[in-house]
Amino acid sequence: MLRQQLNDALKAAMLGKDARTVSTVRLILAALKDRDIAARPKGITDGIGDDEIRQMLQSMIKQRRESIALYEQGGRPELARQEAEEITIIERFLPRQLDEAEIVAVVNAAIAEAGATGLKDMGRVMALLKEGHAGQMDFTKASAAVKKALGG
Repeated sequence: MLRQQLNDALKAAMLGKDARTVSTVRLILAALKDRDIAARPKGITDGIGDDEIRQMLQSMIKQRRESIALYEQGGRPELARQEAEEITIIERFLPRQLDEAEIVAVVNAAIAEAGATGLKDMGRVMALLKEGHAGQMDFTKASAAVKKALGG
């Protein structure tokens, strides 16, 4: 389904002559093709699934955020702006991300569900979060919220 959305977005961007979207979606499709090829030896012949595609998109966003920081340090605001535009395009294909307050609420609910009392329970809490909210939150932020909530 996500694969079809990407192909449809490429076609629409080409028809609309939206160069930034065309180039970004082509980058996504190229990375997807690389992942598909890498998955073949594992017996996955029809391409990776939507969950793995979402993970790939998340990592692409993370790379671009790191690039933005470097471009801003290097005094290249035009390149930072380009990376930010690419993030906006990539985010169209991901579920809505939880904001800080929502992350804290979800973390507290997961801690209660796991019966966590200290940092030793962090793994169980993170597993619950990943199971229930994959693709909806930055797990680096979630991890920090779990540590804070558990007194770490």
